Amino acid sequence: MKFLSVNKYRVLAFLVTFLAMLMGVNQAQAQNDDPDIISADTVFVTPLTLQPHSPHKATFYSAILPGLGQAYNKKYWKIPLLYAGIGGVIYGLDFNTTNYKKYRRAYRDILIQDPSNKSYLEVLPPSLTEDQVINGGQYADWFESALDSRKKYYKKYRDLSYVGLALVYVLNLVDASVDAHFKTFDVSDDLSLHIEPTITPMYGGFNGMGLQVRFVF
Repeated sequence: MKFLSVNKYRVLAFLVTFLAMLMGVNQAQAQNDDPDIISADTVFVTPLTLQPHSPHKATFYSAILPGLGQAYNKKYWKIPLLYAGIGGVIYGLDFNTTNYKKYRRAYRDILIQDPSNKSYLEVLPPSLTEDQVINGGQYADWFESALDSRKKYYKKYRDLSYVGLALVYVLNLVDASVDAHFKTFDVSDDLSLHIEPTITPMYGGFNGMGLQVRFVF
């Protein structure tokens, strides 16, 4: 009987301990399920949202100010090249415009033969005199034709300079847009080549054996 009473006490103590542990586990689980209870070891991680690189923004920025789209794409080395191109075209535009106006004015004055307007003397070759190019002079026809030719020449290249300036501006937009597209283009190492056998149905109910090449990316 003494042996049995000892065992009963041990069993009772075991059950009490087990129930206490079970209650503790339930309480801890309840705390974890309660949103208002935050443990000291809880760490909140805020997900990092990456802003997509927008080709529309790059194009819009370059439309406002050439080079701004390249800066948005972080292609800073292209900005000096862009402005060097713009500067060269503007220089050509100014040079051709200035000379076109000068020869146009000289051609007009040689036709009018107004003594108070002799702008053609500014472009007169040093080997010729005024008397030789006016009033039926020896080189009057040649000089008149030369002025007209130079006027048309500089007018042509003035117009081409305007076209060149427009092209540089458009290329600035295209470059910014393409660079922005490549920023978000998925260039991965998953490209693979698979060569597999294949069966091709043929005329007369026969099947042909062959190989097929398949790219996976």
